[in-house]
Amino acid sequence: MSHSISSPSRRSVLLGSAGLITAGSIFRFPTPAIAQGAPLKVGFMLPYSGTFAKLGKFIDDGFRLYVEQQGGTLGGRRVEYVQVDDESKPESATDNMNRLVGRDKVDLVVGTVHSGVAMAMVKVARDTNTMLVIPNAGVNEATGPMCAPNIFRTSFSNWQVCEPMGKVMFDAGHRKVVTITWRYAAGQQMVGAFGEGFKKAGGEIVEDLALPFPEVEFQALVTRIATLKPDAVFAFFAGGGAVKFVKDYAAAGLNKSIPLYGAGFLTDGTIEAQGASANGIKTTLHYADNLDNPANQKFLSAFKAKTGSDGDIYAVQGYDAGALLNAGLTAVKGDWSARTELVKAMRTAKIESPRGPMSFNAAGNPVQNVYLREVRNGRNELVSIAGQAVNDPARGCKVS
Repeated sequence: MSHSISSPSRRSVLLGSAGLITAGSIFRFPTPAIAQGAPLKVGFMLPYSGTFAKLGKFIDDGFRLYVEQQGGTLGGRRVEYVQVDDESKPESATDNMNRLVGRDKVDLVVGTVHSGVAMAMVKVARDTNTMLVIPNAGVNEATGPMCAPNIFRTSFSNWQVCEPMGKVMFDAGHRKVVTITWRYAAGQQMVGAFGEGFKKAGGEIVEDLALPFPEVEFQALVTRIATLKPDAVFAFFAGGGAVKFVKDYAAAGLNKSIPLYGAGFLTDGTIEAQGASANGIKTTLHYADNLDNPANQKFLSAFKAKTGSDGDIYAVQGYDAGALLNAGLTAVKGDWSARTELVKAMRTAKIESPRGPMSFNAAGNPVQNVYLREVRNGRNELVSIAGQAVNDPARGCKVS
């Protein structure tokens, strides 16, 4: 595999990284010890503090759980971890990634949650040929124009999880809808994908409302929704912001008159804090808490035993990052230097995930079911499959 995307500014991006790697190592190709006894060095670049801290912890916990289930190895290689808290700050992302690659000399990086941080990570991964597995950030470009053979995602694209909701809401009888999100890449792409599906079905977006990330002063926008009186609202927020928005929406009484829909992150990992305010919210996502398959039952039981917490999609995405790497390493008998064969095995991997069947397209994005869920009794319960084996179009990707 090769990629044909040119990036004239790569060298300047890396040289501006506060000198954390030397110029001579900028274009180094990672060459881990081939000896099977050497551990595989995994760099976690995740949010361990701030708005997305819980999400980062669950991704970390899920990955480690998978490795523990393989006897502490992936493809027979012992695993060693290096952690960096990215704090969901794009301005620190290049330095943090360079530290893992240049100073800590990790074999691969797993991260992250925030789309802006992920894009900086993607640039460094491409420039240094470092393997990057994205266990959450859905920014379309990562498996679109910035795709590369060494970049994989075990989560979703922003387009993938929201476009199917357009038809779902139209079929439910909604014709005029308001969208609301944070004004940053993930929010704009998710409401854009929903709008694409909704307009294609015949619906109309009355107004797109947004506020800067990570602000949570929703009152003026909630009042605007009440004034507009749409048939329904489609929202994307996550973490603490999702908790606050759902509570504010219910406190204004809008949940009684204007049904609230959203990307699944609106209610994933947040229901406990949202309480009764979340009841009845419908979302689309590539997972539901009560998916009835053996892999999910096994995962939920093991995650609860390990952490004391109920597993969610963030934990599943971390868990599946482990499964994907295990598929690649098993195929090459643990030899990380056999990159061509390793990448081929990962691209063709078919994983029986807790979310259901998962495979990968040529851009490294998962092909997976997208489910319609409804919050009932504190859980995101399955209503139906909104899209079967949804394959992101990977617009702009030139991997061959």
